[in-house]
Amino acid sequence: MLKVYEHSLGLALSLPFLLSFGLHLLNSARRAAEDARLHENHGGVSPWSHVSEAQFWFVSLQNWQSEFMSTAVLVLLSIYLRQKGSPESKLVAAPHDKTGAS
Repeated sequence: MLKVYEHSLGLALSLPFLLSFGLHLLNSARRAAEDARLHENHGGVSPWSHVSEAQFWFVSLQNWQSEFMSTAVLVLLSIYLRQKGSPESKLVAAPHDKTGAS
């Protein structure tokens, strides 16, 4: 159980990622199959064949790009900006030599 706890942050972040990726793959493959039926291409689209298509990866990477950008903005803003009274923040008006920051 200690091993699970030691890697709990990685698991907490990986499991939702894998779940959302899997759901995106299934829904994207379902939509591709519907489009194929509309265009009278009855070959069918399975999730495993759909994962090798360029359109799937194009849409996935566009989604990830926006997620990574918003996460980076939050991280950078949390480093440089301060909120008065926040327990995670140093005192807003305190000089660097009083807060331990160099």
